[in-house]
Amino acid sequence: MKIIVLVKQVPDTYGERRLDDTTRRIQRSGVDLVIDEITERAIEVALTEKDTHDAEVVLMSMGPASAAEMLRKGLALGADSAIHVVDDALVGSDMLRTSAVLAAALQREGFDLIICGNESTDGRGGSMAAMVAEQLGVPHASYLNTVEISTSAVAGERAGEQATRVVRAPLPAVISVTEHNPEPRFASFKGLMRAKKKPIHTVKLSDLDIVEPSSHSAVRSITQRPARAAGRKIVDDGTAANELVEFLTSSHLI
Repeated sequence: MKIIVLVKQVPDTYGERRLDDTTRRIQRSGVDLVIDEITERAIEVALTEKDTHDAEVVLMSMGPASAAEMLRKGLALGADSAIHVVDDALVGSDMLRTSAVLAAALQREGFDLIICGNESTDGRGGSMAAMVAEQLGVPHASYLNTVEISTSAVAGERAGEQATRVVRAPLPAVISVTEHNPEPRFASFKGLMRAKKKPIHTVKLSDLDIVEPSSHSAVRSITQRPARAAGRKIVDDGTAANELVEFLTSSHLI
């Protein structure tokens, strides 16, 4: 079985995130760039299948040249190879354009199962799996908290407001996983050494059988979130109860 994991490079969530006033996108220069947190869970799901059923695991990312380092880290975890879709013409692509390009690259590579995180920690679009599946014309199952893979289908649990559903899709298919899946493994020293010899194939837009897609959405303006106002402190000096009731009443909370 050939499993392709869609990987995204994002600014580290533990660092400060800023918006670029010129490009109106998240500023990626001068910050630590890492594998998206939920994407790491997707890689773990694929590697677990490889450990138990000898699957081939390929990582794929569409991003700038710096994404190659991220892919190398994914290879150190145990993936077999990686594909890096990189082209200056793709800078600033929206989700529709990204899904079209990824679908063309996936079609070119061939696959049995595609796994991605349910959303990225930078854009939080949450619909890439569905969009890629639509572009490819294959079934998809999203927001899976657990994953079970067989030779002909993939299944998993999806939590809802009223109940947890078990969903199933025949292969080939696309799935997205949540943070409730197993935590990612750490790269071993041997894994780091082996990763240096594993291939990362670079793909340009001209290599793909696709009509030049265009972005259908654009950010017109950005506004920084205002600083959170300081809260009101009520000190218990014998009148705290009355002050609390007065505050809640004036705030229309009771």
